[in-house]
Amino acid sequence: MENIEQHTVYILKCADNTFYTGYTNDLEHRVQMHEEGKGAKYTRGRGPFQVVFVESFETKEEAMRREHEIKQLKRKGKAQLIRDKLKEVMKYENSKEF
Repeated sequence: MENIEQHTVYILKCADNTFYTGYTNDLEHRVQMHEEGKGAKYTRGRGPFQVVFVESFETKEEAMRREHEIKQLKRKGKAQLIRDKLKEVMKYENSKEF
């Protein structure tokens, strides 16, 4: 596997049913940091978490721009974004390509 840095925007669903949007170049490690209470201040004490949205980009700039766009959305907009991504995944899963 090539060691290509991925720039990822993610949304976590917190135990208190709130959403947290963030950026990372190592999603697995970042989620672990959130779980250990060493992530963003907002997520401390709000675990466990569920990753409900992931989007990857070639550059950090693109990812940071997308993170900002998502953070500007109200909860309803974030929920719609998550639903749309889920529909996309389900469509792919139900296709014959999978």
